[in-house]
Amino acid sequence: MERYPDLLNRDVLVTGGAHGLGAAIVRAFHEQGARTYFCDLDERAGRALSDELGEGAFFRKVDLLKEDEIRQWIDSIGAHDNVIRALVNNPAADPRIPLESMTARAWDNLFALNLRAYFLTCREAVKWMGEGSAIINLGSVAFHNAPAHMSAFVASKAAVLGLTRSLARELGPRRIRVNAVSPGWVLTERQMRDPPSVGFKRQLRQQQCIPDLLTPDEIASVVVFLASEASSAITGQEILADRGWAHS
Repeated sequence: MERYPDLLNRDVLVTGGAHGLGAAIVRAFHEQGARTYFCDLDERAGRALSDELGEGAFFRKVDLLKEDEIRQWIDSIGAHDNVIRALVNNPAADPRIPLESMTARAWDNLFALNLRAYFLTCREAVKWMGEGSAIINLGSVAFHNAPAHMSAFVASKAAVLGLTRSLARELGPRRIRVNAVSPGWVLTERQMRDPPSVGFKRQLRQQQCIPDLLTPDEIASVVVFLASEASSAITGQEILADRGWAHS
């Protein structure tokens, strides 16, 4: 991975960092020498990753549906150093639920995690951000290819892109950048445990401009780039990291 000296010894926050793509992002920032603070509901996995990485990796169990827990976690980090360099909003639920089966409660719960939590972490983190800081929100290629039975997930990711664009305008005068990374289909731990059909993989390879399957490390590299000074000219943008799937 490219080295970004400006991230060395800087405070970085990653939500949903105990598994899959989130864990890859945590590892990527830790490799840059950033002080990497990450949260998750899975305390066992989070502490295991923190122990594995050692010095510079700090885990805390946080329920992102609870406003007070988010505030307490972020304020404890900001008060330590006064400047948070980057916030990465990663967690999301992506259930396959047909329209007729979607309840209002299920819709509201999904939006609470996929959007409300992003709003809350952004609101709390910017109190401790200064010039050169960055927010990176995770979107999804699903906004572009709009699969069936995922209307709530697709709508929530569309909203994440709207939040990203609006916050980029609002926070720009403070020299804080806000961008989104929308991954394609990524070969995470979950996908390996419950792999899709051979037919899906074959179709995916045909539809992507580059046929190779994506790995979490590749998405993490894009996230780290957007947190670094190397991307100082980029804000308010969605980076589609999907090997050209949406291009098809």
